[in-house]
Amino acid sequence: MAGTAVAVPLLSLDGDEKPRPTSLVIPEGWRASQVYEAVDKALELPPGTTRKSLAKARLRLPADAEGNPEGYLFPATYPLGGNATPEKLLAAMVDTANKRFNGAPIAAGAQRNAMNVYQAVTIASIVQAEAATAADMGKVSRVIFNRLERGMPLQMDSTLNYALNRSTPRTTLKDTRIDSPYNSYQRMGLPPTPIDSPGEAAMRAAINPTPGDWLYFVTVKPGDTRFTADYREHQRNVEEFNRNRRSASATAR
Repeated sequence: MAGTAVAVPLLSLDGDEKPRPTSLVIPEGWRASQVYEAVDKALELPPGTTRKSLAKARLRLPADAEGNPEGYLFPATYPLGGNATPEKLLAAMVDTANKRFNGAPIAAGAQRNAMNVYQAVTIASIVQAEAATAADMGKVSRVIFNRLERGMPLQMDSTLNYALNRSTPRTTLKDTRIDSPYNSYQRMGLPPTPIDSPGEAAMRAAINPTPGDWLYFVTVKPGDTRFTADYREHQRNVEEFNRNRRSASATAR
């Protein structure tokens, strides 16, 4: 899964004082909840402070976001000066996202694919979460487009994981029946918001999907993600994935 990197603040020492962070690294694929937690820790604030600051942060978000910055807390390194506040950091992240997303390449690419920038960011966030490698991002994006064009549900485990606030490759039948707008097994179309902060490679993939007829994919084992348009072939690939997972579990005991 994407988004498992750990933000390690850059440190400076001042005599015998406790090291204090001077920069905060936000990795690609982090959810807004992870960003809030990282800002709280970096600024040594009580848990939940950054989330509560959203109301007064006056973030310049697209109308479709309805005040939710998910997808627009751009992954980058942000300086933590002496006057850093949650509001200023969140605003810097959103401003950076707007500069990257609203420029000619992304905006024109979104229009070329008959969608707005917010929809492109939403697709990119799924690509970020689902693609095992950067090389697979364009193919994952194509699967999303192909499914949308055919009126098929996306059936992406990453959207279920977002709804359940977890990260796992294991999805059960019970999971696919949860009542959530992020349940892409039950709901048609894109989820209502992005599900993480996509990086530039995922954004490029969202507006330039690799040509192909694929409708299914599964990472059978590390380094081996298989894409296909044939459901029976996909079932065989999923069975191989399940066998590998069972074997790994047995070995770990």
